[in-house]
Amino acid sequence: MGESKAVVLLSGGLDSTTVLAVAASMGFEPYALSFRYGQRHTVELEAASRVARAHGVRRHVIADIDLRVFGGSALTDEAISVPHHGSVEELNSDIPVTYVPARNTIFLSFALAWAETLGASDVFIGVNALDYSGYPDCRPEYIEAYERMANLATKAGVEGTQQLKIHTPLISLTKAETIKLGMELGVDYSLTHSCYDPVGDRACGTCDSCLLRARGFAELGYTDPALVPAS
Repeated sequence: MGESKAVVLLSGGLDSTTVLAVAASMGFEPYALSFRYGQRHTVELEAASRVARAHGVRRHVIADIDLRVFGGSALTDEAISVPHHGSVEELNSDIPVTYVPARNTIFLSFALAWAETLGASDVFIGVNALDYSGYPDCRPEYIEAYERMANLATKAGVEGTQQLKIHTPLISLTKAETIKLGMELGVDYSLTHSCYDPVGDRACGTCDSCLLRARGFAELGYTDPALVPAS
């Protein structure tokens, strides 16, 4: 495969960091794409920058968009509180208020645009259909539909110089399996941040994302480094 270019959506969280490592292990030259989209905290962007430096990406772009103009999510609307729970067993199958309307569609559209300008045919995203919070834009059928649409949407696609492939290497993995894969690839998860409602730069430990992370590490016999008190 050589050094084919690939755009990797990088939030700075556990899943996207693992996907970045997977892309590199497959021989791709990763170009990392993050977003300042009006989220209530920027700790994740600091994590994304740390991860990008640690993994030596060719280029890391942070794109500015503002989804606060629409609201509708606890991550972009100060009037909506991030839910907290006592344990992971309290999570249910309802789509939570941390769902950001159309976020992955928007992010993938930016990735598609950058891939076309780079002459790349590969995009990596860390969606998961098992240990996730019930988001509709993390399902395999959504990714398959987006990929079909994307190949109709670009000049490169019409001219036959690009056949876009959206890679979802974590789609059928549990959180524990994702962490195990990342560890095998040398990922340092202490660099990552996945919390929806951090206290300063520390993970809260009780939001959906923190609970799912913590369970994954616990299943492997580890403590999530995000929850280890700073020395």
